[in-house]
This record gives sequence, structure tokens and C-alpha cells, in this order.
Amino acid sequence: MDFQQHADDAIAQLRTIEDMLRWAVSQMSAANLYYGHGTDNPWDDALQLVAHAIHLPWRHAVEQKTARLTSQEREAIVNLLDVRINQRVPVPYITGIAWFCGRAYFVDERVLIPRSPIAELIKTSFTPYLPGGKAPQRILDLCAGSGCIGIACAHQFLEAHVDLLDISFDALEVAEDNIQAHDLSDRVVALQSDLFSAASGKYDIIVSNPPYVDADDMACLPEEFQHEPELALAAGEDGLDLVHIMLREARQYLTDDGILVLEVGNSYPALQAAYPNLPFVWPKFEHGGHGICVLRAQDLDTDFLK
Repeated sequence: MDFQQHADDAIAQLRTIEDMLRWAVSQMSAANLYYGHGTDNPWDDALQLVAHAIHLPWRHAVEQKTARLTSQEREAIVNLLDVRINQRVPVPYITGIAWFCGRAYFVDERVLIPRSPIAELIKTSFTPYLPGGKAPQRILDLCAGSGCIGIACAHQFLEAHVDLLDISFDALEVAEDNIQAHDLSDRVVALQSDLFSAASGKYDIIVSNPPYVDADDMACLPEEFQHEPELALAAGEDGLDLVHIMLREARQYLTDDGILVLEVGNSYPALQAAYPNLPFVWPKFEHGGHGICVLRAQDLDTDFLK
């Protein structure tokens, strides 16, 4: 029986939110989908899709799981699930919303879906990496994409001004929508920039989730990743094409006690091998994740980076 036959049966025979959630989980589990764009399991994916289809916050969908659905609502759920299964589209691109640091952000296929473990560092105000508990005044989100990292920093540090820099005009349009949605246009600005080209002055924190996927990983990414912009993923043979430049240039944009927070994902062994004398700090994450390093400004005062 193909998906459409299963779908017709579901529309005809199932009745409640709970019915549709169970059915959606079964269908996604059988389809061997990849999870990793904000969820790591079919239940969370199904809950977001079902809630979105019937225009309910997901918490309300759980609370009202015994509520009966109209046939049109069941059909709407089936249509979204069809896209998720047969086109392998990640859920945030279907709903247009991704969650990061507890807040919602607009996303579409112009930007990566927010999922960085940097969120955990933001929630703890980058403790213990910021010296003396000093509140940052200026923050740079480099390769900002949707702007979620920089905007989350602005929520965490209420006096800070944040620059969002990205080379992609398409991504900057999404970032600007998020700045407006979060009512932060007085403290957050999005600028087109080839890495640091539009940066100015000094920053207390430079934080970046740049493209870092190496050639081998790019060749075997699950289908879901093919919906994301390649410009935001691929970074050469070792995944460090942009990182090499960032390490050479970041110091001139950092205050003397500033920090660089850099995500390199699975390319971290190549980074350590390329810079054996840099004192990278690799935070451990309570909620999972790896490949994020922290460097102090003074760590970047080295001749071998020039």
C-alpha cells in the first residue's frame, strides 16, 4: 500500500488529534526519515506538523488530543505529512517557523534551520568564558543566516548592540524579518558582508556558525539537507575555507578581553590539526552537541595566524 492509500484510509477512518499524531509517527517511522533540524524523533516532528495544520500551538494540541477533527483538518495534516515524507522537506521549512533559545524565528529555504548548540552558551551568558562577568556592549553574529544567534544574544544581553553579517542578500531578508518580529530594530542591524568586510569597530563577542561541512560529508548528507542553501553548508575539502580567514582577521575586531565563539561541527579534528598551538576551549553541552570552540582575543595575537 502506497502513501496515498494510507492517507485516504487515515482521512476516512481516524478522528482525533491523538489518532492523527499516532498515524503520522507510524508513517514517518516507516519512511526512515532523517531528524536533526530542531527535532531528533518522529513524535516531535509529527506534533509540529499536526499542530500547524490545525492552527493550534503544539502545547494546545497535546492538551486537546482527544478533540475530533473535521475531514478537512485531517486532509490538511495528510498533505503536510506528504511533503515531509515524499519530498524529505524538514518540518521548519514546512511550517515556516523554527525555535531557538526558546523563541520562534521565521525560516525558509533561503537560510539554514536554527539548531546550533551555541544556544546553550547564550542561555548561560557565555559563562565562564566572558572575563569578570562583564556585560558585552557590542556583539557580532558572523555568517548570521536567519539571525537567530545574534537576536538571541540581544535578548540575553539587554544593553548590547548586535550586528548580523552575511554574504547572502536572501538570508539577510529573512534576518530582517526576524529583527522586526522580535522588535529589536533599535539594537540589531543586518548588513551584507563578505565575512568581516562590513564590520566596524570592536566587539566584545564574535559568534559564528559559518559554513563548515567538508567535501566528504557534503557528498553523503541526508536528503533533508539538500533543501538548505549549499552556500551555508559547504566549506571546501576540510570544511575550513572560511574559518582560516576568520581566525586570521578576528583579532582586529575584538576588544582586548573579547572572545570568539566558533562552530565547526565535524570539522573540529581538521581545525585542531591545522592550528596545534591555538589553545582552543571546547565546551561540553548538557543537551548535546559538539564542535564549538572558544578563543580569547589574546589567543589570536599569534604570528602563525598572519
